[in-house]
Amino acid sequence: MKILSIDTASNICGVSILEDTKPLCTLDSDTGRTHSENLMPMIEKAFKQTNLTLNDINLIICDKGPGSFTGIRIGIATAKAFHDSKSINYIGIDSLQSLAYNVKQEYGSNFSGIVCSIIDCKNQNCYFALYQFTNGICTTLISPSADTVEHSLELLKDYSNILFIGDGATMYSDIIKDKSSNCQFISNSSLNNLNSISLALAGYDFFINNGTEKDLLPLYLRKPQAQRQLEEKTLLNNINKKEN
Repeated sequence: MKILSIDTASNICGVSILEDTKPLCTLDSDTGRTHSENLMPMIEKAFKQTNLTLNDINLIICDKGPGSFTGIRIGIATAKAFHDSKSINYIGIDSLQSLAYNVKQEYGSNFSGIVCSIIDCKNQNCYFALYQFTNGICTTLISPSADTVEHSLELLKDYSNILFIGDGATMYSDIIKDKSSNCQFISNSSLNNLNSISLALAGYDFFINNGTEKDLLPLYLRKPQAQRQLEEKTLLNNINKKEN
């Protein structure tokens, strides 16, 4: 089975083509250009390097978020366009599970342990989830959520020997060390970033156990910044009107 993996949920645009779990080609771009400019040329380049075309692809795996709102929409729209034009099945994998699968690149496909994925949301807020790997098989212990770093870490009080991964794990390492017993951090710093290979591995496992999905929907977890700012401005205006 040939898989096209699309990751546009962060500032890095990633595309991979795999034969089941074997990477045939992987491309990443962090040039400062938008994902809308990068994605299609990268997909075309990946097809050229593998001597494949869209007609050869059996499954599309896309990062559905959380992350960059615009990036997520671009990735999902591209996957849906390919699905509609060629009837290719697709799967959406959330960013936090994809990130957790980076441990397989560090510790091997049969890794066992507890992994906490943390993606920074600014101002000591984060996207957060907890996973248990048993001989490479992933089970969700705490589902993805958006919250403060402090409150997220409070949910871990019943767990120990946790491996933390993600840019949030690096940024808030001092808080994590203070709140979590026997915590560990991944040694390869590049694996704190999302990548399309791990996304594909997570999607492949999902496909083997659950098949494909009928629809591909984004997982935002929180409102876009512009909407939050508008709601805050509206609230302040209402308060001022009442005071006047």
